Amino acid sequence: MEILGYRRPNGQVGIRNHIAIIPTAVCSSTVAANIAAQVPGAVALPNQHGCCQIGADHEQTVRTLIGLGKNPNVGAVLVIGLGCEGVPIRQVAEEIAATGKPVEVIVIQEVGGTLKATAEGLRKAAELARKVAHLQPEKMDISEVVLAIECGGSDFTSGLASNPACGIASDLLVVAGGTSMLSETTEFIGAEHVLARRCKTPEIAEKLIRYVRDCEERAKLLNVDIRGGQPTPGNIAGGISSIEEKSLGCIHKAGHAPIQDVLAYGEVPGGKGLYVMDSPGQDIESITGMVAGGATVVIFTTGRGTPTGCPLAPVIKITGNERTFKMMEDNMDIDASTIISGEETIEQVGKRILDMVADVANGHMPKAESLGHKEFGIYKIAPTY
Repeated sequence: MEILGYRRPNGQVGIRNHIAIIPTAVCSSTVAANIAAQVPGAVALPNQHGCCQIGADHEQTVRTLIGLGKNPNVGAVLVIGLGCEGVPIRQVAEEIAATGKPVEVIVIQEVGGTLKATAEGLRKAAELARKVAHLQPEKMDISEVVLAIECGGSDFTSGLASNPACGIASDLLVVAGGTSMLSETTEFIGAEHVLARRCKTPEIAEKLIRYVRDCEERAKLLNVDIRGGQPTPGNIAGGISSIEEKSLGCIHKAGHAPIQDVLAYGEVPGGKGLYVMDSPGQDIESITGMVAGGATVVIFTTGRGTPTGCPLAPVIKITGNERTFKMMEDNMDIDASTIISGEETIEQVGKRILDMVADVANGHMPKAESLGHKEFGIYKIAPTY
């Protein structure tokens, strides 16, 4: 199966050619957004972080910002710093530039404020746009795709239809030599032992169990019951009775391929095959982590319906609920309820999902992308000080 892709200088392949405008702190997010709004092909990644973070939380934000700039769907990057934040502005730019793509930097305090920074940013972003405009996609094998798998607003149809169909699509991609990522550690709770049996080595299985245990411990430290947020009120209204039931449905998205490794949030897979990433059950933060890890396209199952997208990677929406597909037809791409009605098998819908992944890689815009959904958020694991 062929796709059209952009071969980056470091050998990675993207299916889009964005100019990423990356603020290193919340204080420079408005400047980044104003620049992106005026330059064709530019996308801002406004984030609420960048300062007063410590330890692993600080390191995760830095790693995520660098990973987003390195994503193969990005052809060029403009880093916007304030000048006094905790995130090392020039280190972020230098590590992204190591991929070989063009990178520019502006520091608001050094150029004389937001108006001057915006003007200089527009000049630099326009120059970057001219540099990447001549790049043309080439025919590539689908094995170059890095697939992120997500679910949100799940209901009883998710575990029965859309999630297993995504698992088939993931398996087909892995067999073809591609890479797939499952996330949402919160939604492994109660089913982590099932996933662990599929890990390539006992050490990887232990890493997966440890991430789930750490997730539970963080909730205990807050003296709260994690079941207050998982399953969500919408999940419960949709027929999911417990966190264990939700988890057993969630892990169907990973198909049956062996798990090559368990990744930290925003970490890049070390090879091909199926990977698991430690991330929260919150959809936007989970997708952001996988895209920072190099995902170039997202398949997203939903029973209740959600319109969310991503700034850098196109998001394909799949539902196993016939009513949701009809009620939210403007947002849904694939109707997997045909599995429940008996019109199609799980395998047939899984093949249809992979076919749409190929179509999207060849330039087709899924509905979230065509409607301009660019929801974005970085997972925070500690208080701000």
